[in-house]
Amino acid sequence: MPHKLTNILTRVPSDIDIAQAATPLPIGQIATEAGILPEELDLYGQTKAKVHLSIRDRLKNSPNGKYIVVTAITPTPLGEGKTTTTVGLSQALGAHLGKKVFTCIRQPSQGPTFGIKGGAAGGGYSQIIPMEEFNLHLTGDIHAIIAANNLLAAAIDARMFHEKSADDSQMFERLCPPGKDGSRKFSPVMLRRLRKLGISKTDPNQLTPEERSRFARLDIDPETVTWRRVLDTNDRMLRQITIGEGPEEKGFMRSTGFDIAVASEIMAILALATDLADMRDRLGSMVIGSNRAGDPITADDIGVSGALTVLMKDTIMPNLMQTIEGTPAFVHAGPFANIAHGNSSIVADQIALKLVGPDGYVLTEAGFGADMGFEKFANIKCRYSGLKPDGAVLVATIRALKMHGGGPKVVAGKPLAHEYTAENLDLLEKGCSNLVRLIGNVRSSGIPVVVAINRFKDDTDNEVALVRRLAKEAGAFDAVVANHWAEGGAGAVELGKAVIAACEKPADFHFLYSLDLSIKEKIEKIVKEIYGGAGVEYSPEAEKKVELYTRQGFDKLPICMAKTQYSLSHDPNLKGAPSGFTVPVRDIRASVGAGFLYPLLGTMTTMPGLSTRPGYYDVDLDTATGRIIGLS
Repeated sequence: MPHKLTNILTRVPSDIDIAQAATPLPIGQIATEAGILPEELDLYGQTKAKVHLSIRDRLKNSPNGKYIVVTAITPTPLGEGKTTTTVGLSQALGAHLGKKVFTCIRQPSQGPTFGIKGGAAGGGYSQIIPMEEFNLHLTGDIHAIIAANNLLAAAIDARMFHEKSADDSQMFERLCPPGKDGSRKFSPVMLRRLRKLGISKTDPNQLTPEERSRFARLDIDPETVTWRRVLDTNDRMLRQITIGEGPEEKGFMRSTGFDIAVASEIMAILALATDLADMRDRLGSMVIGSNRAGDPITADDIGVSGALTVLMKDTIMPNLMQTIEGTPAFVHAGPFANIAHGNSSIVADQIALKLVGPDGYVLTEAGFGADMGFEKFANIKCRYSGLKPDGAVLVATIRALKMHGGGPKVVAGKPLAHEYTAENLDLLEKGCSNLVRLIGNVRSSGIPVVVAINRFKDDTDNEVALVRRLAKEAGAFDAVVANHWAEGGAGAVELGKAVIAACEKPADFHFLYSLDLSIKEKIEKIVKEIYGGAGVEYSPEAEKKVELYTRQGFDKLPICMAKTQYSLSHDPNLKGAPSGFTVPVRDIRASVGAGFLYPLLGTMTTMPGLSTRPGYYDVDLDTATGRIIGLS
């Protein structure tokens, strides 16, 4: 059962030292106390497990618990402790206030773990444990995504290669070879392609020559292929590569590249799929490019989507872990928060809401600030899940607010400037414009918002009082100081009480826009009402994509803006709450399987690079004990 920490040290040790000093409860015990039956659990050792979606079916008539999304102000490169706050609040609710609670967060990429950011299990005395397993392989979901993504990439190039050297008749013979008795058969995925083409025949021998040609030749335009390979390592040298240089490839060369694994559309699908059948349909609907006539080509057309589903079948089950104070946590999916929606999975939230029951609480975290993760949570994730949040927590730090007020640049790995370690009320008050704007954004969705002031050691009482006053004047239900990093759940009890009270208030959650609006109307609504911009400017390439996706029937999809996380605008140098700016849309891309279009507002790096001194320098293994050291 949840338990209060009794061994908290005044001088807080490193994250990994705290995590390794804790003794995790057996994950079977966590599951039983959460209401999960033994047959609904697949153990991966003693400290983690996968849970079956059948829990949701068993409890389908049970009422949901309270649903709270945790978001933040526009962050610095250091992060503002959103995950730490989520975990600390969970511990406060469960171990200190006696509530049934579940935490739902994303699985981190190993790229940042070994790069500059470090782990993402929370921090201090508010962590998911074991933090080594959380930050590394977990149950292999990301590995499955890599395998599926790269199988599709190989299948695309193989199809273009073979079509280049074969006519339509030869392609049909190879795709549907006759058996010894002369019979042929279509595989299930081939029948999907036939239905798309409007061909109802199920016997290959009955197809006319014209139907055989339409079926067998995809005629992919290599210039339109958007599908790239992925790996879970920061490797800038693979951002742009040339493939097909071997002698046996017969001159079939093209330019492509690699993304980080969590940027794969398959990861976004995992987070948004509601069951295996939905995942199968979404994987098959992924658009990899167009044919020379301008028609979209999907993974179903390539013939590989069934195999992708087989590789992904176990990933649909959420991963069960625990916080350092024994409250249960689902760690599931980890979509990029720039080009994707940056939220953990729908199925994890749905199952958790059933398990906690009507008197319980589910905390789900949205990536980056409320202009990004929360906006996408509300208008993409909730649209597909059908869930409605009861409230929101907006995490703020005085450090970040001072930066938004004009403070010096905050750089990871470098000491903070004096402005951040000494009281400066003028700087702080100017920076609170960012907090005020984002409180308004969350409230405009129809739910109450509690501001969590994640307090650092140099923050003064006067500074805290100023932030609390301005937050309440802006319409926050409450603004509460939290010290969960240093004190665990005990440091977030007052925050927990405020969240409980906020969830008792009536909510009227609603979407920002209707899907019936045009692509441009949806983009402009986000720019003006969420970012505070004056308008949108489209590049010629973006204009072409608007026309293409409208013609292809993708214009009714929600919008997933891809922009910097360091500003409410498209420009990372515009701090605070800028206004009057024009947002340039340089391109628009489609994640049709995931179910959104993503406009690019600037250059998005989907494959991070390594610094001169990456985090892997500190990671090692004590070979005498098997203990991992150096993770942060």
